[in-house]
Amino acid sequence: MSRLNDLFSLLLRGAVYLAAGLALAVFGFIILYIVLKGVPHLTPQLFSLQYNSENLSLLPALLNTLLICALALLLAAPVGIGAAIYLAEYARRGSRLVNWIGMAAETLAGIPSIIYGLFGALFFVKFLGLGLSVLAGALTLSIMILPLIMRTAEEALRAVPDSYREGCFGLGAGRLRTVLAVVLPSAVPGILAGVILAIGRIVGESAALIFTAGTVADAAGSLLASGRTLSVHLYVISGEGLHIEQTYATAVVLLLLVLFINGLSGWTARKLSQKLGGEK
Repeated sequence: MSRLNDLFSLLLRGAVYLAAGLALAVFGFIILYIVLKGVPHLTPQLFSLQYNSENLSLLPALLNTLLICALALLLAAPVGIGAAIYLAEYARRGSRLVNWIGMAAETLAGIPSIIYGLFGALFFVKFLGLGLSVLAGALTLSIMILPLIMRTAEEALRAVPDSYREGCFGLGAGRLRTVLAVVLPSAVPGILAGVILAIGRIVGESAALIFTAGTVADAAGSLLASGRTLSVHLYVISGEGLHIEQTYATAVVLLLLVLFINGLSGWTARKLSQKLGGEK
């Protein structure tokens, strides 16, 4: 019986290693394929300030991507983290309100992005009169990533040991000071993880932005101007079927942008964790 259990454990371990190896191999193949196809076509013309039908510059789309992502995070992160603080620290755990909010957040997180795009087109573009603009796209993306930031921040706050809160209460601190001075700093790495996931989702988003931010190839001169992001730029030129080389080159830049943002966020989270750990 013991030998049979050992054999079963060995088979399970082998299956786990095989699954991990297959996932890594598929991921590596996709990255390698994009890099080999795109890097040879990364020319200076792709980074011109002005877009035209000859250079197919991606620089305006890159600038629009950074602007829309920064604006969406600026709108969604304070609201999501504030809602998470209320749910984790102030609301009664297990209450009907908390359950309803959690169910609504999980439902919104599972809605396809095209639905968010249609909502943004009807509400922000038409009803509010923002038109196809960077602001309309950022507002739509902020609603899209709000449930993700809220749920991850809530889990990060709940993961902070109750002994931290009890010790702070024992020193005479109020709830607000306890949250701001003890709980929230301890949960920063987990909150940043949610922000990283949100960035990864909106950087590669295209369906929602086609209906809200538009497909204008120039860099947006204002928040009410239309402008395409890198993912929309990639979609448009690939749909034309005439510039496949530039499509792969754009995919490489988009991949590098995602890796850079994730790496920067991870480095920031580690630095904050080390700083907070040193202060404790």
